[in-house]
Amino acid sequence: MKRKNGIFSRFYIALCLIFFYLPILVTMIFSFNSSKSLTKFTGFSLRWYGELLHNGEVIKAVYVSLTIAILATVISTVLGTITAIGLSKSRKVVKELLLNINNLPILNPDIVTAIGLMLLFSSLGFRKGYLTMLLAHIAFCTPYVITSVYPKVRSLDPNLANAAMDLGATPAQALIKVIVPMIKDGIFAGVLLAFTMSFDDFVISYFVSGNGVKNISIVVYNMTKRINPTINALSAIVIAVIAVVLIGGRHIPKLLEKFQGKRSRKVVRLVTVLVALALFAGLVRMGQTAGGTHVLKVYNAGEYMDLELLQEFEKEYNCTVVYETFESNEMMYTKLSGGESYDVLIPSDYMIERLIKEEYLQYLDWDLIPNGKNLLTEVKNRSYDPGNRYSCPYFWGTVGILYNKNVVSKEDLQEGWELLRNPKYKGNLYMYDSERDSFMIALKALGYSMNTTEDAQIQEAFQWLIDQRNTMEPIYAGDDVIDNMISGNKALAVVYSGDASYIISENPELDYFTPDQGTNLWYDAMVITKDCNEVELAHQFINFMLDDESALSNTEEVGYTSSVKSAYDEMIQGTYEGISSYIPDIDNLDNEIFRYQKPKIKQKYAELWTKIKAE
Repeated sequence: MKRKNGIFSRFYIALCLIFFYLPILVTMIFSFNSSKSLTKFTGFSLRWYGELLHNGEVIKAVYVSLTIAILATVISTVLGTITAIGLSKSRKVVKELLLNINNLPILNPDIVTAIGLMLLFSSLGFRKGYLTMLLAHIAFCTPYVITSVYPKVRSLDPNLANAAMDLGATPAQALIKVIVPMIKDGIFAGVLLAFTMSFDDFVISYFVSGNGVKNISIVVYNMTKRINPTINALSAIVIAVIAVVLIGGRHIPKLLEKFQGKRSRKVVRLVTVLVALALFAGLVRMGQTAGGTHVLKVYNAGEYMDLELLQEFEKEYNCTVVYETFESNEMMYTKLSGGESYDVLIPSDYMIERLIKEEYLQYLDWDLIPNGKNLLTEVKNRSYDPGNRYSCPYFWGTVGILYNKNVVSKEDLQEGWELLRNPKYKGNLYMYDSERDSFMIALKALGYSMNTTEDAQIQEAFQWLIDQRNTMEPIYAGDDVIDNMISGNKALAVVYSGDASYIISENPELDYFTPDQGTNLWYDAMVITKDCNEVELAHQFINFMLDDESALSNTEEVGYTSSVKSAYDEMIQGTYEGISSYIPDIDNLDNEIFRYQKPKIKQKYAELWTKIKAE
């Protein structure tokens, strides 16, 4: 019986190790992949590590992550240790109350803490950047240090400090030479927790940072929008750093015990020097983020701009561009409504409509945008902003079906959106994980407007999606659909036209079409906020992005359809020649632009979408 239990326990441990560490191993292996693929290993290469070294954004992120982590660790460790010692001397009622309060940040969801801190900093008038990120990290690291140190303090003889002072020691000497050495294991545990939590934090950092200050987690998150194998290289480096810290932290106490006296003092001095350097670097960073007189803050979707253009703009106009990215229009709106200030935004059509209604935007002065003459006629004067009073078109396109020409027959394409419910392709479909786009498909398949507010039509669309789920067993995917379709993992996928163009260029066996029932014809555009601090510079930026060369470079990098005629013509005759997805279908009268949804309607769609994926 013992033998059976031993075999089972070993198998269980091995299974846990595989579950926890296999993804890490895969990430590290693919960091040495020679191709862009995130799923197929094509050969050993250091290519992506080399690109990291030449990526200025990543270098800055590493700098921010390390300095923030070191400073937050030191400060939270000192505060947490002193607090833990003080709690041990407090009355029972006070002690229990404060310990319960200390547990609240630990038990609280990160997103709640993040939004709370964001609102706090905004209400206090703090300019979001390095300092706010540091303060936030200290705030959420300190409770963990207290939790680590307090049990060690409780295990001490309460008379030790008094005995030391009776022998002539000052309170400070009793603390440093008697109490601290006896609780050092708890302190080191707190240090490790604080450093690792600070170094890899994303949610809280994302909401409290600004002015171009990003840590590694934010940069990695922004990279996930499109295929970027440097993610693996950067992740491998982060894993290595964490591993070194954990191993080092485990052995440092033993080393300090082994090398007493002068050698231990040398170690302490070295640590002090490193902390001082981190503090100095942090102060320098805070000074840099204070900004100059000509700083333009641009807020755009992740992986949605050729970043070299920003450097060119900075050189041409002798200014600094603080460039930040968001995952969704809703996340952008959350930060904007939370008090975050930006100069230029690049939202989508329906969100522009909302921002106009809520008076977040100012009129464009087209006299300051002479390159406006370069715009395609097809992108101007759309329903979300008649006359383009507030917005200048950036990219545009459609939502359609990407399919494998060797698997999906031309006859089946005649079904339009109903192709996505054809049992022949059961288990061979990626649906976009978006309530907005999924309900658009169902409504269009049923012959309704995708902007309907009729409850009966919405319920019918809901049933359409339920039937599709039960019939097709689709996988609801996000941006990972790009690499999966390039690799040929499925025959069908709902994608944005810009992503389709890139995917087809990498896998010619695929093609794209928009059903005759109509689809979403979408537009993203550049707007200037009402509280913009650099109005003239903001107009110059928009004008710069409409320059023929800038527009061509931008669309080549991103892959989405340019709103500038020369760049559009160059792409359909060159890089994307024969790729239909680059040419949006504007002739279909059933195509629509999304309108802003009132909160009740949006909530209804969200609730129904949750039911679809949960059942």
